[in-house]
Amino acid sequence: MGKNKLEKFADMASYPHVFEYPYSAIDNVPFDMKGKWHEEFFKNDHPIVLELGCGRGEYTVGLGKMFPEKNFIAVDIKGARMWTGATESLQAGMKNVAFLRTNIEIIERFFAEGEVSEIWLTFSDPQMKKATKRLTSTYFMERYRKFLRPDGIIHLKTDSNFMFTYTKYMIEANRLPIDFMTEDLYHSELVDDILGIKTYYEQQWLDRGLNIKYIKFRLPQEGKLQEPDVEIELDSYRSYNRSKRSGLNTSK
Repeated sequence: MGKNKLEKFADMASYPHVFEYPYSAIDNVPFDMKGKWHEEFFKNDHPIVLELGCGRGEYTVGLGKMFPEKNFIAVDIKGARMWTGATESLQAGMKNVAFLRTNIEIIERFFAEGEVSEIWLTFSDPQMKKATKRLTSTYFMERYRKFLRPDGIIHLKTDSNFMFTYTKYMIEANRLPIDFMTEDLYHSELVDDILGIKTYYEQQWLDRGLNIKYIKFRLPQEGKLQEPDVEIELDSYRSYNRSKRSGLNTSK
């Protein structure tokens, strides 16, 4: 019989690689590891890679196994979800993986300037109703700039046509450098071991015949960012465990 949410939270309280910071934007609580991840936790100078909205943490664990020369931190507010990846990485004795339970809206509180090299956004909620909640909005890009190294890399992997289209317009509006972009990842030339890691939710969408989209782009430090002023058609389906949240057909 599986563990309930309370049992999972109790387990993670004893996990040395799990940090819990369930505060809101108005709480002025310092995070002691900021600027000290290399020295005090990972105890190396390897690049740090974030996965924001990690869910069960399969992607972080998979990347951590593939790249022992990099450090990975998975971030999500729902601890019961990340318990799966936290448990697997602990049992595997992985020293290059950590988990952070917090609100992504305050992500800049946890990392110092230039402390992070890459960000993965794996199947983020497209937030079709409000642009500032989208993890590829300029609202979040400005936050990422506070801790991402110059020309740091951002990866978006999504089933949502809305999220993909919005991100593409955001990149174009701000002339951000694109390394690769495809609307059908698993029929593209780029499928490799990294992009082939499949999360639990991704497999649900693949089983339903949905295309997986992917963009790899860079975020320079200079230049004022602007939101794209375009109407985007809403997703015509309900993604796994999500709803459209709107009766409209398009959104900005």
